[in-house]
Amino acid sequence: MYDYLRRMLEDGRLRPGDFVNMDGLARELGISRTPLRDALIQLEAEGFVVFFPRHGVMVARLTLQDIKDFYQIIGALESTVVLQEGEKLSPDDVERMRELNARMKECIAADDFDGYYARNLEFHNTYLFLTQNKKLIRTVLTYKQRLYDFPRRQKFIKEWEVASIGEHDQLIELFARRDFEGASAFIRDVHWSFSRQERYIRRYYALEIYDLEGGEAP
Repeated sequence: MYDYLRRMLEDGRLRPGDFVNMDGLARELGISRTPLRDALIQLEAEGFVVFFPRHGVMVARLTLQDIKDFYQIIGALESTVVLQEGEKLSPDDVERMRELNARMKECIAADDFDGYYARNLEFHNTYLFLTQNKKLIRTVLTYKQRLYDFPRRQKFIKEWEVASIGEHDQLIELFARRDFEGASAFIRDVHWSFSRQERYIRRYYALEIYDLEGGEAP
């Protein structure tokens, strides 16, 4: 049930601001409300839906404050992994990151957003997966999905993607020099810095952001 609801969120059948028709879904799937409610509780814990007493369950709208919070958390966690686990990064890993960054450039030239996004995740996962902390990994991946996947936005801000690839180039060189303190600080203070990226963030999300102050109501 959980996976089914996640697919509905990703493909846009459930969109931010929609209320979940629990009775209709239960009838459609031939199940009771209990497994549906259990799945929604898990999605609420991950920030994808909001329970409103007497109103129902609403697909969460992404606010500017949410984005700011997610950037801070992702930056802190990724930078911690690099600082604590960076010595595990092999020369082959660094070369793989170079290849992925080159392929991201090709995807931008071809207007292939899905290809760019997949390789961008793989680039970051190269160092993220150095940690054995599964909860940390799950938190980072869940917040990235919250930022980009539900629903998936099929558009580029090419200036942002080009800038991001340039930041990747700088990060790769820090890794190649085994400067993990520098790489950690760069991830936290540049690549995942909301203030550094805010001009792109506002353009990318445009009118999709519900409330610049972060308030939500049914």
